[in-house]
Amino acid sequence: MSIINYGWDLDNSINRIFDDFIKDLNVARRGGNRTGVTNFNPAIDVHENENEFNIIAELPGLKKDQINVDIRDNALVISGELKQDEKHKEGNTHIRERRYGSFTRGISLPPNVKGDDISAKFENGLLELKLPKSAPTGKKITVQ
Repeated sequence: MSIINYGWDLDNSINRIFDDFIKDLNVARRGGNRTGVTNFNPAIDVHENENEFNIIAELPGLKKDQINVDIRDNALVISGELKQDEKHKEGNTHIRERRYGSFTRGISLPPNVKGDDISAKFENGLLELKLPKSAPTGKKITVQ
């Protein structure tokens, strides 16, 4: 009796299944999909000192006219859209890890922020916001 090879290799088939599973898992963990188009939240850092809050948001690949910064309902909202590069429409893309699509990131503002004095600067893919603090307000209430 001889072994007949039908062109099907069990080891390679199982390895391919696990490789595809791991690729899908890694893409899902990064918040993307196979096309690379998704909504995403930019990474931010929030620092506070005695006079102000500083927020730094990573927005690589954007230009300043693609970024919106608004105050809505006592929240600072950073939004925009990074469009996918159209120059690679033909051919095959083997790896796509960069994120594209629209984004919105909201940050609740503490009551001591001077909303009218917030400033923004965008340089080298980093959006830096300075949120000055107002003087503490309050009133002493006498108990009778």
